[in-house]
Amino acid sequence: MHAIGIDIGGTKIAGAVVDELGTIIRSERVPTPAGDPQLLEDSVATMIESLSTDASIVAVGVAAAGFIDAAQSTVYYAPNINWRNEPFREKLEARVGTAVVVDNDANAAGWAEFRFGAGRMVSDMVMLTIGTGVGGAIVAGDRLFRGGFGAGAELGHLRIVPEGIACGCGQRGCLEQYGSGRALLRTANEIADAGGIGVGLANARAEHGALDGPVVAALIRAGDPGALAALHELGQWLGPAAASLSAVLDPQRFVFGGGVAAAGELLLGPVREAYLEHLPARGYHPEPDFVIAELVNDAGVVGAADLARVWVDEHA
Repeated sequence: MHAIGIDIGGTKIAGAVVDELGTIIRSERVPTPAGDPQLLEDSVATMIESLSTDASIVAVGVAAAGFIDAAQSTVYYAPNINWRNEPFREKLEARVGTAVVVDNDANAAGWAEFRFGAGRMVSDMVMLTIGTGVGGAIVAGDRLFRGGFGAGAELGHLRIVPEGIACGCGQRGCLEQYGSGRALLRTANEIADAGGIGVGLANARAEHGALDGPVVAALIRAGDPGALAALHELGQWLGPAAASLSAVLDPQRFVFGGGVAAAGELLLGPVREAYLEHLPARGYHPEPDFVIAELVNDAGVVGAADLARVWVDEHA
């Protein structure tokens, strides 16, 4: 049986027909009309209709950034789409005539990794998505954790620095401000402006102005000392956060996704180091492993489709 997964991003809507093994059968992408909620609904409905040529489609899963209720139905708040208490499942089901479930995009990506990617063979997993911000997903006892109201696992908004850098969520000192791709660029630019460690960042700053993701990523791959120092500092924030999560959740595995995770072991090494330094009662219980996500850009649609399939199975 196939399901459709839809991943609503800030710039594009991705959709795919996905089988029960997590394999994408066919896919589509269109720009996201983020400023117009009605046009966005129209775009999603049109994509579902276009993908629904297979009679074995059992459900549609939609993933979007924001707070989704525990019933996987109403979007409490979506910062990039201007949704507030939007009954999106009800509206879509009325238009497409197929069971629809709605979930947070980080939850969908984490579930995809748990079922078909880097989280296979464990029952308890935490995923941290290190992109422009920090996303999160928790799987505990083979089940996706959503919390009592559906808005759980907002791991990027763990407060790690009292009265620290202001965050878009309205608080200060969130992990997202210290452990994200945006934080990596801030640190890289600071190192460059201070004269650099080595010459790579300073030279790139002089040539390009403000350093962006592709430039810093290229310097990391090239082994530039300044870029690696910026990445190491990022790990020094992510590691303690992972240790705090481990004290609460005791996961068997941490999975790191998002654009910054492309650095692979260059990221994981500093994260592990800082994790062990902050782990309570170190050495007295098994320690989780740290791995890079496998599904990359397909995780959202694959996870959304599989969560829809799970919902249908549980409500049959």
